[in-house]
Amino acid sequence: MTGGIIAAGALVLAVRFYSKLSPGDRLPRDTNVDHAKLHPSVYVGIDPDGTVWIVASRSEMGTTSRTTLPLVLADELDADWKRVKVEQAIGDKRYGDQNTDGSHSIRSFYEAMRIAGATARFMLIQAAAKQWGVPATECETDLHVVIHGSTGRKATYGELASAAAKLPVPSTAELKFKPKTAWRYVGKGEVSYDLEALVTGKAIYGMDARLDGMVYASIERPPVLGGKVKSYDDKEALKVAGVHQSVPIDPFKQAPGFQPLGGIAVIADNTWAAFQGRKKLNISWDNGTNESYNSASYKNELRETSHKPCKLLRSVGDVEAAFGKGGKTLEADYYVPLLAHAAMEPLVAVAEFKDGKVNVWAPTQNPQAAQDIIAKELGISPNDVICHVTLLGGGFGRKSKPDYVAEAAVLSKRVGRPVKVVWTREDDIKFDYYNAVASMYMKATLGGDGKPTAWLQRSVFPPIPSIFDVNAVYGDPGHLQQGWTDIPYDLPNLRVENGPAKAHVRIGWLRSVANIYHAFAVQSFTDELAHAAGRDPLDYLLDLIGKPRTIDFTGVKYPNYGASMETYPWETGRLRHVTEMVAEKSGWGKRKHGKGTGVGIAAHRSFLTYVATVVEVEVNDQGEVRIPRVDTALDAGLVVNPEATRAQFEGAAVFGTSVVRSGEITATKGAIDQSNFQDYPVARINEVPTQTNVYIVDSDAPPAGVGEPGVPPFIAAFCNAIFAATGKRVRDLPITKLGLS
Repeated sequence: MTGGIIAAGALVLAVRFYSKLSPGDRLPRDTNVDHAKLHPSVYVGIDPDGTVWIVASRSEMGTTSRTTLPLVLADELDADWKRVKVEQAIGDKRYGDQNTDGSHSIRSFYEAMRIAGATARFMLIQAAAKQWGVPATECETDLHVVIHGSTGRKATYGELASAAAKLPVPSTAELKFKPKTAWRYVGKGEVSYDLEALVTGKAIYGMDARLDGMVYASIERPPVLGGKVKSYDDKEALKVAGVHQSVPIDPFKQAPGFQPLGGIAVIADNTWAAFQGRKKLNISWDNGTNESYNSASYKNELRETSHKPCKLLRSVGDVEAAFGKGGKTLEADYYVPLLAHAAMEPLVAVAEFKDGKVNVWAPTQNPQAAQDIIAKELGISPNDVICHVTLLGGGFGRKSKPDYVAEAAVLSKRVGRPVKVVWTREDDIKFDYYNAVASMYMKATLGGDGKPTAWLQRSVFPPIPSIFDVNAVYGDPGHLQQGWTDIPYDLPNLRVENGPAKAHVRIGWLRSVANIYHAFAVQSFTDELAHAAGRDPLDYLLDLIGKPRTIDFTGVKYPNYGASMETYPWETGRLRHVTEMVAEKSGWGKRKHGKGTGVGIAAHRSFLTYVATVVEVEVNDQGEVRIPRVDTALDAGLVVNPEATRAQFEGAAVFGTSVVRSGEITATKGAIDQSNFQDYPVARINEVPTQTNVYIVDSDAPPAGVGEPGVPPFIAAFCNAIFAATGKRVRDLPITKLGLS
């Protein structure tokens, strides 16, 4: 693919993978949906030839949201999926929230897509009834047609589109939704809409986007957060064949947010020249105050803080009084280091600044944030920024922070031509928004029955809000809710606290976020208590969860992942049910385990989904760990696309394996030590679970998240299984610290 614009806009990306535009073309904000004959919603349009256009407003990174949400609309429309064309949305507030993270695409847009489909179906029925001179109540739809049952007359959607377009758009109150028994796609699912393009190499990712006259940029960024260029010499860099120039980028102001980090960019004809020229730069840095940051000493600071009284978040009964009564008391410290996203596709973006406006093409999870940060950096209106979303080669939350997109726009304005910024793997690892390092202190006293009479937990971690506020040191409710303030156990005395921690690197959300370290601590400590009490871990876990009830969060700042507590109450019965289900499916207690083998269990609610996982491990005398089998049961409410959901939980086991085995980012004098897969490895095929079984609860509850909830209980269950197999308790991740591999 050479010349022209490749992947240049919403349509070209998703629907016409081979299309090109001439260099001067500008795609309008309109889509094929906008230009369809029948266009009752921003999400759907129908052409006279019967083609149904559906807009995918969420980014696609392998989760199939670009398939699953359109399926909801197509089902309510009674559309033939073979005649549906999916069109990727550009960044546009018409579509609502486009930040594709937080496992809420289906939850937040299920109803909107149903309404869009039902609206179009209503209008088609009205048009047919008017054409035939019969009451609309006598008409119904079948696959892509409207039918008058008593006379047998039929009209295709394409034949009715023009007439339907002349009718008023109905109110939601006028709509009649299909009953569950009539669903064609919801609950059954489809393979990825993009499958053929993916397996034939026609799919367009960020690296595939090109513009005529485009140059490439590689950026040498400050090695320490907040660092600045004191001086630089680019003489040797300019001698590299293909290098055009070097361009300084201003450092961020105040908190980093999504601003470029700054540094020196090398502009060249191709990536090779840009990379080689960058290596020749001679830069003197002012590393600033974060040069004092060393991860080893920082770990000690976090642990010391967690051993002191901290900020109270939730309290039940009187913990200190209960501790004072004596009994068998256990204390434990748990630690999870900084984690990098390490998606297979490093960051990349193409931008063209022309006539005061910007067109950008990027694998972004958050196109509206890209518009906003570009507008701020260039001093223009967000309305003058068009962000075209390509497919993403993985994201895990990193690509919802568009600093790399802003870099391309800034450089395009500076050099006066289109610029593609390409991050190396080393850039991706060293300049990430890391999942927070966290230290958790746990303490409990056991009664005569082995159950806790008092439970204290403290969590200390640099908070995500620190990227927006340099003074932020405490966790915010949105991340403290993630497995911490919502501990589900039925305990007579409970105290939940959070301590302060200053950030020295950019902290951001990564798949499952704070649930990773909080579930690790709570579920590992639960397993420790079970063994201390001489109890079976499964029976003990169920005992702590208690009888089915709805947790009362009165007096607790609990945002419930942005969802209504009335619609999505915290129901311990659902957590108990998946725990019992996974125990039964995995054969818990029914299989004998010999030397070096064992199973572990954990249960956790995150992103409104209830998950329980059993992991089986084998550990040989050399400390090599295998995972023969994983069983996971989940209750995510209504599941639109079951096969895609299973894939997410299979992937969660792979992702969690990397975290437990080798996930660790460290820093020395403020600079990140790791750089690539040789020192920040991800799990290889021989290291991941051999068999992963996923069991989905058939539920009529509203849809919840599936992209992230599988990770937290897997991590804890994996670590509990290692203890069962070896007697070695995992309190610090990764397991290499125990001599395991």
